[in-house]
Amino acid sequence: MALTVVAAVVLLVILWEGYRWMGRQTDNRWPGTGIELPVSTDDIIMPPAADIVGELFSDIRDGRSTLPLSVFLLKKAWFTFQEASIGFFLGSSIGLALAVLMLRWRVAERGLLPWINVSQTVPLIALAPIVVTWGRQQDLPDIVSISLISTYLTFFPVAVSALRGLQSPDAAHVELMRSYAAPWSSTLVKLRLPAARPYLFPAFKIAATLSVVGAIVGEISIGTKTGLGRAILEFAQRYAVWPERLYASVIGAAFLGLAVFGLISLVERLVLRRTGEAAV
Repeated sequence: MALTVVAAVVLLVILWEGYRWMGRQTDNRWPGTGIELPVSTDDIIMPPAADIVGELFSDIRDGRSTLPLSVFLLKKAWFTFQEASIGFFLGSSIGLALAVLMLRWRVAERGLLPWINVSQTVPLIALAPIVVTWGRQQDLPDIVSISLISTYLTFFPVAVSALRGLQSPDAAHVELMRSYAAPWSSTLVKLRLPAARPYLFPAFKIAATLSVVGAIVGEISIGTKTGLGRAILEFAQRYAVWPERLYASVIGAAFLGLAVFGLISLVERLVLRRTGEAAV
């Protein structure tokens, strides 16, 4: 996976610099035509990749101390990771619980599944202030409110994919469990959950990356002084002066998303290896 990420980054840099070079040679027009390029190649809109990377090693004020921007973003990313982790575990737990509930009672599936889908049409930017206001009325720290916002994005893919996975075993296998008078809980644990594994881990990967998105959006909505969301908001306000810093913070958010995706992939490999050894 690391080699794939490196190759993707190198390819992105080549495309970035190639597009900038082409735009500067043709006055921001497609070669041989008078059609303008969709994105201008000036240094404000598309700063050189070398400047963006170099900005990661430039110094920035953090309170009373001065530290490299990369370290500053790493500190912010750690705080965002904590919020995203809470949101991921809460959302995954809620999603699994809803899937089991809908599996157990079909009336619950008919009643809940449409609302689960509709819930994702509510704009997160509109929901965040409501959650924050409620949390502060309950004297809850902002990290709890941000985690709940992250939970909102996380539970949906887990609930939908888990339900599909739990319903995936062959009817003959389910009937075999019933013929042995196995209780519903045993069928769930020994048959349905193992069969749902190919559906669950892809859902967990999506949920993990969405938890990061939810945490960052929550930080921006709340205006908290910590986290990558705050850094992105501050650098966006100074974009005309330091566009490289905003790009650097976006890169930091992207790598945080890759990190949580890789973490879930590692857990998946460990689970598959242990299951394979048990089967042998």
